[in-house]
Amino acid sequence: MRGLWQELAGLVLPAECAGCGTPRTGLCERCRSMLGHRRGRRVRPEPEPVGLPEVYAVAGYADEVRSVLLAHKERGVMALAGPLGAALAGAVGVAAPGGPVVLVPVPSSRRAVAVRGHDATRRIAVAAAMALRRGGRTARVAAVLRQGREVADQAGLSGPERVANLAGALVAVPGAGRRLGAARVVVVDDLMTTGASLAQAAAVLRAVGGLVAGAAVVAAPPDAVREAEL
Repeated sequence: MRGLWQELAGLVLPAECAGCGTPRTGLCERCRSMLGHRRGRRVRPEPEPVGLPEVYAVAGYADEVRSVLLAHKERGVMALAGPLGAALAGAVGVAAPGGPVVLVPVPSSRRAVAVRGHDATRRIAVAAAMALRRGGRTARVAAVLRQGREVADQAGLSGPERVANLAGALVAVPGAGRRLGAARVVVVDDLMTTGASLAQAAAVLRAVGGLVAGAAVVAAPPDAVREAEL
């Protein structure tokens, strides 16, 4: 019910820009341009978790981009899923260029989804798949991962602590390998910090036969990642 009211409010109430606060815009052209029309760039956390696939992001997690992501995830501004999904599609396009692709979102905990009233990452993944299809690609979302046990809040944990916290926490749903098929798989999330979640997700997908081509996120913190030398 909360999610329904959030969607209705986003449709009928004037809103300030979720990025910079400009009134009555929803998302101003300047902030929209910070997310859209960009190719993904390779990013790497330091240190890099074992098994982390190549990760691509379209923006740095700072200032307006950070505000937009938080508005969507924590405040439930559902209208932002479209531009965020389009941005994610730009990263997916570099992680797995051309051909059919399956987007697998990193799962949120049931508790987080209940508190927020929606599954932010899955919503963005669906929007990204729609954007890819509009561009002529065969793309779909397969939510084949779930959390098998409760994990501690990741905020404030170091890279090694996050890896230990997530070890064995993600599991594949029954029939995951069949649902993935022979298409290339891209693990997707809204944000990469240490890369621990993406590495764990990729490991589980590989274990069920998934052809993991890479990972894609909307943003990565500038002080936590460095662009790969190409």
